[in-house]
Amino acid sequence: MGKIALVTGANQGLGFALVEGLARQLGSADIVYLTGRDSQRIGAARERISGARADVRARLLDVRDGGAVTAFAERMRAEHGGVDIVLSNHYLRTVPEDVPADVIGAYVDANNLGTTRMLRAFLPVLRPRGRFVVVSSTLGRLRELPIPLRARFEEVQTLDDLDAITLAWRDAVIDGRARDEGWPEFINIVSKVAQVAAVRVVAGRRRTEDLAQGRLVAAVCPGMIDTASSRPWFDLTGAQSPTQAAVALLRLVLEPEPDPAYYGELVRFGKVLGWP
Repeated sequence: MGKIALVTGANQGLGFALVEGLARQLGSADIVYLTGRDSQRIGAARERISGARADVRARLLDVRDGGAVTAFAERMRAEHGGVDIVLSNHYLRTVPEDVPADVIGAYVDANNLGTTRMLRAFLPVLRPRGRFVVVSSTLGRLRELPIPLRARFEEVQTLDDLDAITLAWRDAVIDGRARDEGWPEFINIVSKVAQVAAVRVVAGRRRTEDLAQGRLVAAVCPGMIDTASSRPWFDLTGAQSPTQAAVALLRLVLEPEPDPAYYGELVRFGKVLGWP
């Protein structure tokens, strides 16, 4: 049976580079699903793929729709017996001119609830030796939060509890309470911390079984990338192209025996970044 891979947010940037890299490095019996929330964009992206050996299939998948995410995972189970590689890469961008209270609802729905929806739906269909990787950032380390807020993420035990914390932060931003409660003004920080926390939550429950069956669940920081999402925010002097940034991620999901130390952690260029 061939390998089944799926990438979210794959019509441009890093997601597209990951699909193209997988399609070139996997074999003719393998399938790579290029997914996104706009059918025209994912169709156009599929036409831009070059050098593919694997079968690349463009499919609509809006991570803001929990029913659609669950249905897609069940379809992978029915059609393929599960999935081997999931790269949870979706990102709803913002720009510095945005008012956080105006954009936070959609931002959290896609970037954070979208991540926990993917974890809930696709981990049960991840086959032995499978890889589930959440694309995050060095901003996802707990040290990026003020000390009084860190315990909220350190002590969380379930994805439902984590969603509740994330939604409470969202509501504080909307209501104008976030600054007084100590939350960072840059909403990307809390969002990335919550993504890494989500990986840690599921890893805490699944570690023994997953390691016994050769699975890897991890978060990754791909480093600074020159994309439309990052250009408004950062000095990109020396930044990687999406194709360059995809190399380390592809190595992580394709190597036969990844380091067990990566399991449940945030990894950057093969190095585990400490959570506390």
